[in-house]
Amino acid sequence: MPLIRRAFAELSTGQLHFAHCGDAAAPAVLLLHQTPRSWREYREVLPLLGEHFHALAMDTPGFGDSAPLRDAASIEAWAALAVELLDALAIPRAHVVGHHTGGVIALQLAAAHPARVASLVLSSTPFVNEALRRARRERPPIDAVAPSDDGTHLAALWQRRQAFYPLGRPDLLAAFVADALKVSGDVEGGHRAVAAYRMEDHIGRVTQPTLLIHAVDDPFASPHVPELQAHLPQARVVDIPGGGVPLPDQLPQAFAQAVLGFLRA
Repeated sequence: MPLIRRAFAELSTGQLHFAHCGDAAAPAVLLLHQTPRSWREYREVLPLLGEHFHALAMDTPGFGDSAPLRDAASIEAWAALAVELLDALAIPRAHVVGHHTGGVIALQLAAAHPARVASLVLSSTPFVNEALRRARRERPPIDAVAPSDDGTHLAALWQRRQAFYPLGRPDLLAAFVADALKVSGDVEGGHRAVAAYRMEDHIGRVTQPTLLIHAVDDPFASPHVPELQAHLPQARVVDIPGGGVPLPDQLPQAFAQAVLGFLRA
């Protein structure tokens, strides 16, 4: 298995952290994580992709070890920073993979910078339209918990996500909590950025070959697959039974197999 290496790129907003794996001369695959996670969501996936591609997983600005944006978080700004990373690494074109929030960023990247995106993999990605924006505005915060002197907010964060994680995998919840605690500033920033994004204004510009990875047991994203298919007629769909919210680190072999099968085809 190829080794995972970690590095920083100096971008317009400061240092952006990323992990990479595989031959730098091979075709690049850029992986974008959900929020409030980090590149570690793809820790087990990177070596599997790195056997065939130059696989890179970046920390979205404000998450993991990347500096936050100077202005309010937005899908458009995060996509522009992903292009800056490709420029800094002299990567003219990449396959782009995104999970949850990362999928929304990936779609914006493909729509706004089509020459930079060879193909697109949208994993558990919501279709963001006015109905979803309204639902998000009316819903209480997803991950925000008030700090407490006795640490009970840590248990509250764990319990708030527990129903959406597979039984018997406390390691996945522990990884989530660790990443959530590292967020610079607003832990809800990623969710707010998704809720403000006008996907319906951009999705029609996506013409790249596209794969939709359907995590069957993901209650948030699974219902959006038909909507995405309707707007992306070129898209193929791969179902991953048992896959849930933490799909890339829950079932890394199945996730990597789906991505590799699509890229090889």
